[in-house]
Amino acid sequence: MKGFVSFVSSGPGDPDLLTIKAAHRIAAADAILFDDLSSGPILAQARAGADLVAVGKRAGRVSPKQDQVSRLLVEYAQSGAKVVRLKSGDCGLFGRLEEEIDACRAAGITFEIIPGVTSASAAAAASGIPLTRRLTARRVQFVTGHDVTGALPEDLNMAALADPAATTVIFMGKRTFGELATRLVAAGLSPDTPALLAESVSTPAEHLHRATLATLADYIAAEASDGPALILLGPLA
Repeated sequence: MKGFVSFVSSGPGDPDLLTIKAAHRIAAADAILFDDLSSGPILAQARAGADLVAVGKRAGRVSPKQDQVSRLLVEYAQSGAKVVRLKSGDCGLFGRLEEEIDACRAAGITFEIIPGVTSASAAAAASGIPLTRRLTARRVQFVTGHDVTGALPEDLNMAALADPAATTVIFMGKRTFGELATRLVAAGLSPDTPALLAESVSTPAEHLHRATLATLADYIAAEASDGPALILLGPLA
């Protein structure tokens, strides 16, 4: 007997930002495979007796390999369980969702995807700014700050990222931001471009720091926490 997999977006961390559908799936699940950033109070929504399995991957820490996570997901579903794969933010953004979908399809397991509040939207809301601005920020671009090796990706489109009329949101970019900032300035983006570091958004540990492209790298090196963070660049008055 094959079960069913719900890929559930947990939002940025505040359980009040879960969608109603996400909360229903969590409460009904037989097993929940959760990322680090989807733990804590969000798991309080789970029913008593549900299997809660940590499968999160964090930079610089021992973490399960992606094929192990996918295999575990399939094994639970093949046992007939209602499985929730709980991913932080919106599960379709830098969450390796496609690999887990492919594993379900290969095993003939039915699944659904439940979208959620992305941490980019939550960071903008927490800092009291919009992601777009009439006339000055007509485009929003999301980019990852590291590749599978942890280094800054070599194939980033620097011309696009250096567009002063775009809001750029960098996911998982603290460790590589110094190099990225240097390359952005070389590509023509002003060193005075407003920058925002948003750490642990929507949680009690939330911290926001406003800086510029030129000064943020030094701040990150000296004072940033080891919590999850986003970096926003652009017209962020």
